[in-house]
Amino acid sequence: MPLTHFDAQGQAHMVDVSDKAVTDRVAVAAGHIKMAQETFDIISEGRAKKGDVLGVARLAGIMGAKKTPELIPLCHPLPVTKVAVEMTLDPDLPGVQIEATVKTSGQTGVEMEALTAVSTAALTVYDMTKAVDKAMEIGGIRVLLKDGGKSGRYEAS
Repeated sequence: MPLTHFDAQGQAHMVDVSDKAVTDRVAVAAGHIKMAQETFDIISEGRAKKGDVLGVARLAGIMGAKKTPELIPLCHPLPVTKVAVEMTLDPDLPGVQIEATVKTSGQTGVEMEALTAVSTAALTVYDMTKAVDKAMEIGGIRVLLKDGGKSGRYEAS
């Protein structure tokens, strides 16, 4: 299957979606940020000097989803109709599990918006707590679900 963002000469281009039907589309992405126990405790107890880490990160994730076409060169600007970012403290990491759901009615999907929401939220957690833990790890960022459009439904196994 050829990559759609390259033309016959191998040059990058924006995919023409003008002939695609407008359909309801959804994407869910997830990832995590792993940290030292001390950092986890600071976040879970609300003691971060910069404020509500999870609340700010949730808002950053929403903003990130809406700014995706400004960050990813070949993404189409889409009328995003919903962005939800869930931040869950996970003592087993220790760290934060992040899940983003993005919806639109459009001619192309919102996987990149969901992935950007998760990434932006994780980076915000890092930014807000890096003073106490520069060794945090962001990882596991992936699409869990994509539905709508010609290619149909995808669910990660």
